[in-house]
Amino acid sequence: MKNKEEKLIAYCGLYCGECFVHKGIIADLARDLRKELRQTRFDIMATALSEVPFFKVFKDYQTCYEVLGGMVKFRCKRTCRENGGNPDCKIRKCCRKKNLSGCWECDDYRKCNTLDSLDETHGDAHKKNLNILVTFKSVRMGTI
Repeated sequence: MKNKEEKLIAYCGLYCGECFVHKGIIADLARDLRKELRQTRFDIMATALSEVPFFKVFKDYQTCYEVLGGMVKFRCKRTCRENGGNPDCKIRKCCRKKNLSGCWECDDYRKCNTLDSLDETHGDAHKKNLNILVTFKSVRMGTI
């Protein structure tokens, strides 16, 4: 890896620099909301409001507060290349085993079933990125 930006490119082609988990956006917002809810003692208000039919949803306030606590932890302090994210990532293990900078260096990435595991959460973003990275690599090497 030559620079800080390249370090943010995961082995699978996803770009950590744009990831809300890496940026900590949701974690920070959840932390700030929990703080505000504590300071205003919203738990007392939620209990009172939950007795009013229109506001009955507030009976689940404690669950909401706990979910926000989980979101506070929804932060990735290290990139994929720094062993952040899923410690059992098969894609990272495969690239390291093959001594590749990423899937874009693998001749088989277009038909790789391991990459399909990202489809549910990332759609085809990683596959589009890999195609861009392959093109970029070809341009840099002068093959295009």
